[in-house]
Amino acid sequence: MWWFQQGLSFLPSALVIWTSAAFIFSYITAVTLHHVDPALPYISDTGTVAPEKCLFGAMLNIAAVLCIATIYVRYKQVHALSPEENLIIKLNKAGLVLGILSCLGLSLVANFQKTTLFFAHVSGAVLTFGMGSLYMFVQTILSYQMQPKIHGKQVFWIRLLLVIWCGVFSEILPLTYFLIVLTCSSILYSGDFGTDLVQKLHWNPEDKGYVLHMVTTAAEWSMSFSFFGFFLTYIRDFQKISLRVETNLHGLTLYDTAPCPVIDERTRLLSRDF
Repeated sequence: MWWFQQGLSFLPSALVIWTSAAFIFSYITAVTLHHVDPALPYISDTGTVAPEKCLFGAMLNIAAVLCIATIYVRYKQVHALSPEENLIIKLNKAGLVLGILSCLGLSLVANFQKTTLFFAHVSGAVLTFGMGSLYMFVQTILSYQMQPKIHGKQVFWIRLLLVIWCGVFSEILPLTYFLIVLTCSSILYSGDFGTDLVQKLHWNPEDKGYVLHMVTTAAEWSMSFSFFGFFLTYIRDFQKISLRVETNLHGLTLYDTAPCPVIDERTRLLSRDF
């Protein structure tokens, strides 16, 4: 049996591979068609103009579904491993909510380009990176609470390093990159550097605000890579879990008749041979 066939380990693997492919394909298409500059464009700028915006939107919507599935499986796993720890239960629920909000933001970014509905696009980016950073932070705390009884210290330290990476080497504030992006973007779009920045996809070193633009885009790409690394740490954990679906029938037919007891059917939510 291959490693990705064990448990549900294919979920985080598919999430990272698929999302990376969405970024790579849209970037290559946008650069090839000269819609963006090769040097550090915004991730969403590579999915602003047709035809790459169609590919970018479709692939990121699927990535959001994969992300929700991964976050839910992680939630169920932590709940099953620590059913009586009040602190872990609360953190686990908080992580689920934060993760779902981050996935919602990813879908907003995919479907609303900044050149069409800027407010919706920025709101999606805030949810994706802001809630995503908090999700990583909460999961790292959970890893600390669960070691060494549930898993080894190595997993916790790897996740902590990734959170520090996301937080620009700050253990206290995991949203530093997010604040850099938000602050620089606010300065850029304040009107001091021109009124056409929302539509601007090409930047030259002599342009006003070029340095702020490069800082913002570098932070955005770096945060994305830290997210990828964090979800990859789930692969080993997901090799040790599978989910089942239970079907409870209230009758032998679908007519409006009195319910009668029927044997329940239980099957795997996803086949092992998938």
